[in-house]
Amino acid sequence: MDHLNSGTKLSVNINKLATLRNARGGNNPDILSFAKKIESYGAQGITVHPRPDGRHIRYEDVYALKDIVTTEFNIEGYPTDDFIEMVLAVKPHQVTLVPDAPEALTSNNGWDTIGHQQYLTEIISEFKKNNIRVSIFLNPEIKFLESAKSTGADRIELYTESYATNYASNRENAIKDYIATAKEAQRIHLGLNAGHDLDLHNLQYFAQHMPGLLEVSIGHALVCDALEYGMANTVKMYLNQLAG
Repeated sequence: MDHLNSGTKLSVNINKLATLRNARGGNNPDILSFAKKIESYGAQGITVHPRPDGRHIRYEDVYALKDIVTTEFNIEGYPTDDFIEMVLAVKPHQVTLVPDAPEALTSNNGWDTIGHQQYLTEIISEFKKNNIRVSIFLNPEIKFLESAKSTGADRIELYTESYATNYASNRENAIKDYIATAKEAQRIHLGLNAGHDLDLHNLQYFAQHMPGLLEVSIGHALVCDALEYGMANTVKMYLNQLAG
């Protein structure tokens, strides 16, 4: 099959590096230093997902990263008042709205953009006034796209856990709903991102078959691979998967 998305960007989620730092206290690994290194290795973006309990990336990290990230800076999170205030102060290139409760271990579902359309519209309008691109975390379900578009969002980020879970047993079936959702997103002019459980085994197939894929955000698997291959090699390996 033709390589549809040779220009798909890799944004590295550095939450797990902060988890390692926080486990011991102090500043090892140095999050700011690693963000700069990851960019120098070729990643086209840095993603963070601060949570209220500060168990990995902390709000002060986000403010500090604002001054050193030279590629795309993407802040993910649930739009609490504190989160909204931080995003408006930092003004990242992109904010990705995720509907996870503060106590959630990790993001585990997409928005119901039909039920939360008015709520999202009000929040997104504030970000758009400040020239911040907005992405909404979604399951691969076409029914949520029109309402996502109506909120004023620029992009959606498809939640890829089900694809990753079912990839080994039947990759064609695992990606089917994602392709259909991507095609409809293209039709209504919504940009397309993706993330969650994408790794060196399933990323290339996903990128090659997803029309209009602009960006993937990868953290846990990439950091785990870096333990074996080193961060510089790992970033290059992921970039190679995206290049086909």
